[in-house]
Formats: sequence, C-alpha cells, structure tokens
Amino acid sequence: MTQRHIALGVHPHRAEAVDAAKHFLQAMVGHDIVFWARGTSYEVLAGGTPEGVDVREFVESPGVEVELVVVFGGDGTILRAAEWAVPLGYPMLGVNLGHVGFLAELEPSELSTLISSVLARDYRVEERLCLDVELRDRPGGEVIWSSFAINEVSLEKASRKLMIDVLVDVDGRPLSRWGTDGVLVATPTGSTAYAFSAKGPVLWPDLDALLVVPLLAHALFARPLVLSPASAVAVTMLPAPQTAGVVWCDGRRSTDVEPMNELTVRRSEYRLRLARMVEQPFVERLVRKFDLPVHGWRGQAERDAEARAARGDGDAD
Repeated sequence: MTQRHIALGVHPHRAEAVDAAKHFLQAMVGHDIVFWARGTSYEVLAGGTPEGVDVREFVESPGVEVELVVVFGGDGTILRAAEWAVPLGYPMLGVNLGHVGFLAELEPSELSTLISSVLARDYRVEERLCLDVELRDRPGGEVIWSSFAINEVSLEKASRKLMIDVLVDVDGRPLSRWGTDGVLVATPTGSTAYAFSAKGPVLWPDLDALLVVPLLAHALFARPLVLSPASAVAVTMLPAPQTAGVVWCDGRRSTDVEPMNELTVRRSEYRLRLARMVEQPFVERLVRKFDLPVHGWRGQAERDAEARAARGDGDAD
C-alpha cells in the first residue's frame, strides 16, 4: 500500500479544535498516513500526538504529494492555512469550530463522516477564483507590495476622522471618484463575508466574477458592481490633507497606503480548491449558515400559533 500524505491546520487556541484534530489522528492509526503541519498547528499537535501517528513539521514544501489539507477551526483558520496551501495547489477541507464557517464543509458532529471519507478518498474538489493584488508607488508605476486574496482586498481609511478620496478605474478606464471609507474588491467566495456586511450582493461561488463594493461612499453613483473575471480594477488614493490609507487582504495581510499609490486587483492564476463530501446546492448552504427564515414572519406566526395550541395555551388564532 502506497504511503499517503495529509496536511493539517488547527486553531491553536481553541481547545475543541485541538481535541477534534487529535481524535481524527487517532482514527487514522494503522492506515500508513504521514501528517504534516506548520507553525503553531505543528506545535499543538506534536506535543500530544496519539501513539502510532506520524506528524511531521511542514516548513516549505515537503517534497511529496499532499492529497488534502484538513483544517479544524473557523473561516479564519482556513484562510490562514490557505496562505500556503493555495499556492501549492492543495485541496482543503474545513471542519467548522468557529461561528458561521462558510468555507468549512463539516460540523464537529460529523467527524465520523470526515474519517470515513478521507480514508476512502470519497470527496470531490471544486475550484474558486482568487485575486492577485499589487500596490504601486504611482499609477502604472513600480510595484511596492503584492499579495493574493481569497475573500477580498480592501483599500480603507486608516483613521476614523476623515474619508479618503479615491479614483476607481476598470480595465484602464476611469469609472468614478469617491469620497469614501474605502473600496472592496471581492471574489464570489468573499461575497458572503465583508462584502455582504457592506450591502453587496451574494454571488454563487462557482461564478467567475469580480465584485466591487464602495464602503459608505459620499457620491451619487456608488453601487456595488459585478465585473467580468477578465477585468482589472485599479484604485488610486488621491492627495488629501491629513488622510492615510491601508490595504487589507482577507483581513490578514496589510500595508500602509500613501497618496497617489495605486492598488490593482485582477484574477489570480491560483485557484482555491475546496473538498466537498456532500452534493449540497449553495442555496441550502446559504439558508443553513445564515439561519434564514425561509417561511418569513407569516410562516413563523403560524408555527407559533400551532405550538401554543399544542400546549393548550389558549386560542390558536
């Protein structure tokens, strides 16, 4: 039997995530699987690994074929693991030990499903669009910082006192100038994250598209825009007194922005690869994760009346 290689990501400060990861490792004993972990994930697992489990430290690339990255935590833990897994092309599978957990596939109660599916390689992999991000010293100038994003990249004001003044270009043509708290460029995956809170539309994750969302822009035209995946978005922070900006990628990587710096965002050559075990339409995931009231307030009133009637609490009307 060929030796298998699986990588792990764990929220190091969440006891239930560490316990779930160790339970998973215990179930893998005797199946000739080598496990790889990085940084704090390796530290918390190496200190109490079940007997018979081979956990090795992943520093750069292990030089072997890693078939899957299993992550125990919330979306933040998945995004942290994605920083090294996405460039290497590894598929990721999340077990939600956080809050909403849109990127996660399973809940803690489904650990038995995780174990059986991983052992049988019973999962499919879906691919999603990511973003390439570059900050230039001036429009069209030298790149001074670069990164990538899975959910979104934002150019925001660094201080609460004043708005920033930005010029937004799409495909090399000026679109609009906004006095604003900031501008988001999001992926369909990120449309249910920061962009959703900023009143952007929800995009189905199998779409290839870019989403531009202004943040409290003081302008007549400041609507969210859905763009072609081939589009390039450029946001230039214009000179203004006492203003400073900051770029954030996925809320994790950031750098300061000075007047006349230009942020450019386009589709990345990398793809986020997510392992899925259940054929579940996105609308079902949306309803479940956001606990949407499918029946509306009228349906809820009827259910409340039925419950009162069943308890004998008076007239069911």
